[in-house]
Amino acid sequence: MASRANHPILLGCGLLCAAALLCTPSAAQAPAYQAPPAYQTPLYQGPAAIPSPGAVSSFPIASDARLAGDAKQTRFILDLDKPVQFRAFTLADPYRVIVDLAQVNFQLPAAAGAAGRGLVKAFRYGLVMPGGSRIVFDLTGPAKIAKSYVLEAANGQPPRLVLEFEEVDRTAFVQSLAPENRPELRPGIAEANAAVARVDAPAAPATPTDKRPVVVIDPGHGGVDNGTQAGGGDIMEKNLVLGFGLALRDRIEKSGKYRVVMTRTDDTFIPLGDRVKIARNESAALFVSIHADALRRGEGDAQGATIYTLSDKASDSEAERLADTENKSDAIGGVSLADEPTEVADILIDLVQRETKTFSNRFARMLMGEMKTTVRMHKHPLKSAGFRVLKAPDVPSVLVELGYVSNKGDLEHLVSENWRNRTVGSMAQAIDAFLAKRLATAGPGK
Repeated sequence: MASRANHPILLGCGLLCAAALLCTPSAAQAPAYQAPPAYQTPLYQGPAAIPSPGAVSSFPIASDARLAGDAKQTRFILDLDKPVQFRAFTLADPYRVIVDLAQVNFQLPAAAGAAGRGLVKAFRYGLVMPGGSRIVFDLTGPAKIAKSYVLEAANGQPPRLVLEFEEVDRTAFVQSLAPENRPELRPGIAEANAAVARVDAPAAPATPTDKRPVVVIDPGHGGVDNGTQAGGGDIMEKNLVLGFGLALRDRIEKSGKYRVVMTRTDDTFIPLGDRVKIARNESAALFVSIHADALRRGEGDAQGATIYTLSDKASDSEAERLADTENKSDAIGGVSLADEPTEVADILIDLVQRETKTFSNRFARMLMGEMKTTVRMHKHPLKSAGFRVLKAPDVPSVLVELGYVSNKGDLEHLVSENWRNRTVGSMAQAIDAFLAKRLATAGPGK
């Protein structure tokens, strides 16, 4: 194991990382209807985001978008051929307004959104997932959503989505956010999640003096990011993996040996960088991210569970494709990947120590050994790729794809409580075996 003398370096990296990416949506919600804007680059380019030509024709059409007003009050208007439902909220640092709405066929002028006006520097729009579109407004400074509504067609004018922004000062803007999203008031992510764990698991309370090893369980996706979908969209990855993660937490906590921290315990969007920070802030002994994969129609069939570790170079094209898809999660959530300074990303990559990689690979092999006795595994069950969520430099981390929702047999397993209980049991055994061996070699100090 690495000397604890390295910890100040890693802590410094963690502080840089913590400052780089922290923006979870607040709930300044709008009324019942909404629709999105446009920009040259879509917000999501994953395989499931490509609808058939017939499906596109049935979506509401956005034909024009425009801004009016000044630096005190600015109005955005989107022309539609039919009303759509929407939700609008604000984000800080940088200042943005996000509008989520039902899937829209954008037929806006090519330059729409590139130039701003008043409180809006620019806006972009696109598909964020099958059935959902998004408009992201980059603001010139703090502003609030004064009004948001849809006008029905009248007097020869089409239905319109209207947002009215008003300038506010920083204090008023921060106070308009949900408490957990206020930049100056936000508690440490680790403390917040530890508090959730204490409420959810009274039998194993977490205290400041709790020296038990910490296991971080990360149910992938959440909130606006549904992940993969099956059954006509009724079965969402984010719900499957959340249920699995909570069951795994309960099983691990029964032993009383470990403290478990969840990156999310409900349908909340957590940026990828914040998931990593939760593990690092908790000095976690292990980080396990839970997902379920899917192949696009026409790409063949695949089945079984797969265990991924971090690598700068993907082990195969499928691993690379999956990592690219998962790494787009922040774009779906309205987080600009460009907001993270290059030097921070470089430090994270450089500090992924050889020792941590070794422990991650060792746990992956142990996990495969346990899971293969109870779970159908992929024909190549151990893979590696550049998953951002695995990039904690000092925390052994794996990403587990429980199966493919695009495969009928795997989907039947994923929704089966009996299968989940068996799989949770095998994963809990692997976690216990790995941590027991590591603690025996390293001693309680780690």
